[in-house]
Amino acid sequence: MKSINKVIEVLIFSDMALLAGMGFLTPIFAIFLTQNIQGATIQTAGLASGIYWIVNSLAMIPIGKYLDKREGEKDDLLAIILGNALTALVALGYIFSRLPWHIYFLQVIYGLGMALNIPAYTAIFSRHLDKGKEAYGWGVRGALTGVVIGVAEAVGGYIANHFGFNILFAAAALIVLASAALLFMISREMRKKDREVILVSSEINPKQVEPLKND
Repeated sequence: MKSINKVIEVLIFSDMALLAGMGFLTPIFAIFLTQNIQGATIQTAGLASGIYWIVNSLAMIPIGKYLDKREGEKDDLLAIILGNALTALVALGYIFSRLPWHIYFLQVIYGLGMALNIPAYTAIFSRHLDKGKEAYGWGVRGALTGVVIGVAEAVGGYIANHFGFNILFAAAALIVLASAALLFMISREMRKKDREVILVSSEINPKQVEPLKND
């Protein structure tokens, strides 16, 4: 992707890993619940999904408002990393779940993790899009993540069928953790952005601001 800058490229690859890992679980989640969780039914799967979406929706706005109040992008990047790490723990947690309330608890964590990821990811992605290539940048992300989700769902069903749920959940957790690790590749770009934001947000003429020392 030579026509896309480094920050956008890394963000896209990170999101591809995140969505691939959790995409593994989409086609088999309800089957896993009914076969492996004591007393679970299809209704349990519906309630688990509902808990995720409600928690995610309620948490996303305050998290977004908090991140907007913070200058620079270091905390935005940290929010994505933390959100992805929590999501990886959720995938791992399914291995040890035995009762419906275990699943519900993990869905709360999953909702919080993605509530950290989504506003922070969108903010950094939007700011770093190359001028004049905004639609192209979002288009590339949408196309690549869509293909990855499709492949992951097909592969997830195969892995669950041939190797079992625990192998699938462990693989999903590792891939999602990789999505968090990838983001450290752009940490220096976030520090540079911090300096730019300080200058832009200041009412002082940038020429009057003393040059900032290098790290």
